[in-house]
Amino acid sequence: MYVNEGIRARELRVIDHNGDQLGVKTRNEALEIAERANLDLVLVAPQAKPPVARIMDHGKFKFEQQKKDREVRKNQKVIVMKEVRLSPSIDEHDFQTKLRNGIKFLEKGDKVKASIRFKGRAITHKEIGQRVLDRFAAACAEVSTVESKPKMEGRSMFLVLQPKNEKE
Repeated sequence: MYVNEGIRARELRVIDHNGDQLGVKTRNEALEIAERANLDLVLVAPQAKPPVARIMDHGKFKFEQQKKDREVRKNQKVIVMKEVRLSPSIDEHDFQTKLRNGIKFLEKGDKVKASIRFKGRAITHKEIGQRVLDRFAAACAEVSTVESKPKMEGRSMFLVLQPKNEKE
């Protein structure tokens, strides 16, 4: 953002600190007006014809902008992807443990990626892995919705669950 002497344009459309348009002025006239008001001349729309400059307190403006940015960052929710690894030949107790972990992650508001890694010749029986993932998704159905259906990628199959919205 160009300020005071950093502005290179010869003519500027000037807006004063109250928001009123002062019309098209030369750069030097605009700088004088800003200096008399004890404020800065800030280029706000350099691509306009002629460029638009505003008379304002640049330090205060930057501070307000930083404050807004901090507020936006504070209010945004970071979505984390947690992974639960299953196997095609998983036992019931192990499945229940992985399911509890998956439900815990979903209730916390994280997405869950349930994945199955096929080892050796197990890849020839993809339908077994598919059934395990479908069972996992069905067991998590009350706290989640399926974001992406089970799909193969290399030697692993995975599906993504997202937490249900509070509105639903």
